[in-house]
Amino acid sequence: MSSSSAVQRSSLRTIGLCFIVALLEGLDLQATGVAAPHLVREFMLTPASLGWVFTAGLIGLLPGAVLGGWLADRFGRKRVLIVAVILFGLFSLMTAHSSSYEQLLIARLITGLGMGAALPILIALSSEVASAELRNMAVSLTYCGVPLGGACAALIGMFAIGGEWRTVFYVGGVTPLLIAVLLMIGLPESRRAERRQLTLAESASELLGRRRGLTTLLLWCSCFCTLTILYMLLNWLPTLLTERGLSRLDAAAIQVLFNLGGVGGSLLAGRLMDKGRSLLAVLLAYPGMLAALAALGHVELLQALYLAGVLAGACAVGGQLILYALAPRIYPSDVRATGVGVAVAVGRLGSMSGPLLAGQLLAAGAGVSGLLLATSPLVLLAACSAASVLQRDSERASAAAV
Repeated sequence: MSSSSAVQRSSLRTIGLCFIVALLEGLDLQATGVAAPHLVREFMLTPASLGWVFTAGLIGLLPGAVLGGWLADRFGRKRVLIVAVILFGLFSLMTAHSSSYEQLLIARLITGLGMGAALPILIALSSEVASAELRNMAVSLTYCGVPLGGACAALIGMFAIGGEWRTVFYVGGVTPLLIAVLLMIGLPESRRAERRQLTLAESASELLGRRRGLTTLLLWCSCFCTLTILYMLLNWLPTLLTERGLSRLDAAAIQVLFNLGGVGGSLLAGRLMDKGRSLLAVLLAYPGMLAALAALGHVELLQALYLAGVLAGACAVGGQLILYALAPRIYPSDVRATGVGVAVAVGRLGSMSGPLLAGQLLAAGAGVSGLLLATSPLVLLAACSAASVLQRDSERASAAAV
């Protein structure tokens, strides 16, 4: 076997394993939303307390993303990823066995730590092993595992025998433990991860210095706003739709379509970026998101709501993919996972804010339409920030080529 063929097989195996871990992360991220109606009855939850259940897992994502990215740059992507996968598998199982509201919150918090650590490593690995002309597609192929995992969670919720809410957490707990074994056997270590070991202070200087400061801040802003909207929808969409009068099965079907739309949006965004049409990807994602949110809040026809669910998923997940594909391009290899991790972590602040804010607004009587309308300024801010990052990245690439 030629060396180029061996490298290609290794790259494909790495991207495939990253995709599987992303799928499991997507399943676990949406498991709480799928189980939410059952959790309300089981633990006697109010809308505000349910919002904290959603938010507990997202709080864990924040330090997990920062530390996971930095530890991966320092000690190697492979070993840190394996620990992260084992962590979120074990505590997903603990979620299923929680006997009190407090135990439920702790289980989701620590599950979030593991998931938060995994995602920036997946993005950095898939970006590094792909050729330059397919780098964004490699990231999008990995990331589209997240909405596919969410679709799997929704399907498990639809067909769980007797409405047993623990099933989705059993699947989201046992499977990562099995996949961790495959990672030990089949995932090669990233050679780039071993070049230089930086302290946290040096890593921060690399992210905010060397004329990257404004680009980094714009990336963070767009990540925050985009994830606020995305995670509000991921966690609250079934509940919002049932409050509009839809049946549980119709709401679950729209959630599946939302996630399938996310797969399509992720792949389309990655392809456009590899073709040099990154700005077009932004112009499709964010105005489309506004249209989809308006439709989810006001459209009455069920078939139109199905289309709105697909569009919302394509635009929200596609918009986030654009940012995740941009992040590895901005930073050098020795701080790449750290840069991606911090961007993901800042976005996680939005992912924590979205579900919690939605719970508080609904508890205050804002209604579904009012809640979705309140997200419009965030969509516009995210779009402007993403376009600015693209412009600055293009100027940097042009300057480097001279």
